[in-house]
Formats: sequence, structure tokens, C-alpha cells
Amino acid sequence: MHLSTALPAASPTTHEALMNSSALQQAQAIRQGKVTSEALVRGYLERIRHLNPTLQAFVMVAERKALAEARAKDANRTKPRQLPAFYGVPIGIKDMNFVRGMPTRMGSRSMPNLWSPIDDVTVSALRRAGFVILGKLATSEAGALPITEPRIHPPTRNPFDLSRTPGGSSGGSAAAVAAGLLPIAHGSDGGGSIRIPAALCGLFGFKPSRGQLKNAYRRRDPRILYTCGPITRSVDDAAALLDAMSHSRYPTWSFACQAQQPLPSLKIRYTVNTPFGAPDPEHLTAMQRCLDLLANLGHDIAPAPDLTGTLSDFLPLWQAAVASTPLRRSHVEPFTGWLLDGARQLKKRHLPTLHDLAADKINQLYENADIWVSATTLTGAPQIGAWQHLPPEAAFEAAAGLAGLTAPANITGRPACSLPAGLSSTGLPIGLQLVARPGDDGLLLAVARTLEQSLGLSLRPNLDPSLPTPLRPKLGRS
Repeated sequence: MHLSTALPAASPTTHEALMNSSALQQAQAIRQGKVTSEALVRGYLERIRHLNPTLQAFVMVAERKALAEARAKDANRTKPRQLPAFYGVPIGIKDMNFVRGMPTRMGSRSMPNLWSPIDDVTVSALRRAGFVILGKLATSEAGALPITEPRIHPPTRNPFDLSRTPGGSSGGSAAAVAAGLLPIAHGSDGGGSIRIPAALCGLFGFKPSRGQLKNAYRRRDPRILYTCGPITRSVDDAAALLDAMSHSRYPTWSFACQAQQPLPSLKIRYTVNTPFGAPDPEHLTAMQRCLDLLANLGHDIAPAPDLTGTLSDFLPLWQAAVASTPLRRSHVEPFTGWLLDGARQLKKRHLPTLHDLAADKINQLYENADIWVSATTLTGAPQIGAWQHLPPEAAFEAAAGLAGLTAPANITGRPACSLPAGLSSTGLPIGLQLVARPGDDGLLLAVARTLEQSLGLSLRPNLDPSLPTPLRPKLGRS
């Protein structure tokens, strides 16, 4: 079937304009009684019905539960000022997390189709923030690849060009927000899995510092690579979602407040060359435009030493991370199986040393910078199926074109984000990555917010009503 580079338009709804606004604006409208949660949920469910068979962003839609929860929230909206930040706002959860009453497959046939009786730590926090969960969002198998093409369902597609991937592993999250199926989404990032799809779909994605948020599964690993985080259209929405996930009803330190702090004069360093190749020239042009804006604001801009290291530095860490998931070796895809087999050969007592050596090497490059800047990815969004027949080793090398600049922040535990920086000549989004010192999440958000306001971008795919909907696969509902 021929695939256009645009999506069909969703059917008009009463609250179409509000549905295209930010999650915080939607929450305010609900508190003020200008719209009901049920109306918003119905509007998004209609978009999902219309677009998801093409996009494959959702792997499960909890339609009846979401509508019942939205009606309950509308009935209980008695004291608007006391409502949590995102009361009644729809959200989706990446299918690496456990949601009460929904299945968790982690993108894999090897996971039993069991429905979780509980919410994990992150999802519990999102419920306390008032969200209505519409369903589960697509991921690569075990979150192992930076594209979202697991064999358990058709590939997830990029709303800016349906022949291309939205990235991964939080590809369903980014595709859903970019196409307007959600105002905001949950993701997780172990090597760039929030920032890569955010960059390829024209969105803002934020990976907080290691330990800044409680681990979804209550793991206490001081060297853990992954953490949950937001994929949004704005820095303000992301900061507020981080506050929601921080598990404190009365925080003494607020991501949202820190994002609006005035910036001191900063040492900003940037890099161009990597061991995995140079970024696309259009990515460098977009990065230079952002650096010029920061220079005009009075910051000290200078080049940083080039990244060093090899794929072999990251491979054992990634093998161990994937092996920590509950996937069984049977029925996994070849790439995941290759990682699991490699993990069996590792001596666990050596992993901390390998991790620390890699982190030390990277931190030497970061040490003189308040903020470290690079392209988010070396290339634009790859074609769907481009890696389908590659042997696992070659797929891992190809993944470096997307994750080579993002994984260092996971190794070092630094906060990092991807900010929309423009469109390529072919209409594909370009992302700019910003990295800060561990614990400087608020400063990083403030820099990103300043750039966001200076750039004034709002990247949205062209919704074409003429595109026919492909054959509709079965979609789980509850």
C-alpha cells in the first residue's frame, strides 16, 4: 500500500481547539468548569479510533474504564482549588509499566498476557495527580531498540511521515502526542528512549537525573540506566508532569518553579563529532541556530572535546539492563535474544567497574560545562523496516546513529532533554539535546524553556483527510 507523508484528519469534536492545547490548559479548563473530563476523553477516544489503526501508537485502549473514571471525576469536582494538577486530563502509559486492570506485554510475545492487579510506583503517582489513563502505548521489545517495530503488532509510525519510525523505545508515546491522540504521555529512558522519539516527532522529552524520581518497580540500583519521564509539547507541561511523578503532595522543590527561574550566566559547551559519525548537516545547522540564541543571551559558548568511547563500552551495560526485565528467552526477537545471551556471559561482579569506567570517561568531557549541547540524533527518522533483516550486531551498530549521543547521559546519570529545533528539508523534525550536571534538573528545564520561547516553534504533522485507513488490526479494549 502506498503511504502518504500525512495522516487523515480526526473527526471534528466540540472541544477540538481545547484538545490541541496543553495538558495544563486542559486541567485549568476542567477546574473552571469550561469543559468536562468526559468530553475530553471522548474526543481523544474518537481520534484514537480514527488514527491508531494507521499509527499503531496504542497497543491497548481502556475505553470503558476511561469514560467511567472521567464521569466520576466530573461528579466529584466540588472544590476546584483543591484538585490535583492534572485532574481529569487524559494520558497514556508506555507498555513497560504496570497499570491496574491492564495487560503489560513490554512489546513481546514472550510476556504472558496477564492483567496487572496493581499500579506500579510511577502509575500510582500519575493517578494521584488526577490523570485519566486511556491505555497502553507501544514500545520496542523490552525497550531494547530505538525504533518501535516489535513483532507483536504492526510497526508504530511517525505522524510526520508514515513511512518512517517515530523512534523508540517510547515510540508509541511520541507518536500519540505528535498526532494529537493525547495531550501528554509517559515514557521511560534507558539509553535515549524518551529523547530519541521526542526528537523524531517534534516534541519535548526529558530524562531526569538518576534517583530524582522513585523507580517504577522499587529497584534501588545506584547505577541504574533507566528512569521514567515526560513526552510533551511544552517544557511547562513536562515540568508539571515531573512534579506529578515526584510523589510529594507538598514539594519543597518544584520542577515547575525551577523551570521558570532566571538563568545565571552559564558555560555552555557543544560537540559535533562522535565515534559513530557526524550528525546530518541540517541537524548541525539547527544546533548552531540554538547556540547563537544562547550566545545572544550572554552565555559563554565554546566547543567541547569530542566524545570518545566505543559501542563495546555500552553493550554489557545494555545487555544487563535488558536481562533485568521479566522476559523469557523463548519467543523473543533475534535482537533481544542476542542481548539476553550476551548477558549470560557477563560476570555480574564486573559490571559496576565497567559502568564506572565508562562514566568516568564521559564525565571528563562534561566537567567544564554547566550545559552540554549536541544534536539529539545523528540522523533523521529511519525508514520503517530499515533494520528488519540486519543481524543483531549490525542492528546495534545502526542504533548508534540514534542513541550514540543520548546514552552517555544514562551512563552518567545526568539529566538530559531533547527540544524541537526545526524541520529538515524533507519535513522531518530535528531535536537538540541539552545535558546538565547530576541534580541540575531545574536548571536544565529553565534553559530548555528559554530556548523554547526564543525559537517559538510548534511542530505539528500535516493531517491529510484523503489518506485511506489501512486494514485495522485487533485493538484490545476494556
